[in-house]
Amino acid sequence: MNAIRNVFASAWTWFVLSALMILFFPVILLWRFIGWPFDRMNYLGGRLYRIAGALAGRLTPRWHFSVRGTLPTNPRLPYVVVSNHESFSDILLICLLPWEMKWLGKRELMWIPVVGWLMWLARDVGVKRGRSTSAKLAMIECRKRLDAHVSVLIFPEGTRTRTGDLLPFKDGAFRLAIEAGVPILPLAIHGTRNAVLPNDWRIGPATAVVEVLDPVSTAGMTVDELKLVVRGRIEAARDRLRATV
Repeated sequence: MNAIRNVFASAWTWFVLSALMILFFPVILLWRFIGWPFDRMNYLGGRLYRIAGALAGRLTPRWHFSVRGTLPTNPRLPYVVVSNHESFSDILLICLLPWEMKWLGKRELMWIPVVGWLMWLARDVGVKRGRSTSAKLAMIECRKRLDAHVSVLIFPEGTRTRTGDLLPFKDGAFRLAIEAGVPILPLAIHGTRNAVLPNDWRIGPATAVVEVLDPVSTAGMTVDELKLVVRGRIEAARDRLRATV
């Protein structure tokens, strides 16, 4: 009986997500062209895309997602936002945050019908994993978005953890923040590991939280120093969430 319930619950979640993407697609596409003269980074279109993701999370009965912490008073300061990464559903959880960020993700995702096309329309940034030239070009694109006062989101682990432990943080997000002279805004996620089962299409029950931590200034910091401070804050916050969620 549980297996049948799992199948129906999972089918509902993917149906809702697909339906919302299809529903929002023409609106975001239209705005990409209409708004181009004065919204070159498609801030509004990207925000609509995240709202669709947030709705998908909210309409999944098995998931209970929430936000904690102090939200930035001016998210267009801008920030390089970094987060630990536990599951595909981290994306839908982070979409609950009420401001637009451009996401750095695998370029292959942008070829997925509708969902990937929406990433392109929203002006997210694609990178080919393992190729240094692609990574450099992606950082240039991220810098353009920061220069336009749009925050960017990067998962510094580079991939989802399989064990629950934090993976080593890569340098890119921290070097970008230092070179652009913008603060790091850390996010700590806990509770999504079983929301989408690894290497499986089925979803599981999950109570998950994303906590917005205090910004970290990059002034006078080296990449290694900044990375160490931010990783420590995310790890401490995640341990605290684990004890309370």
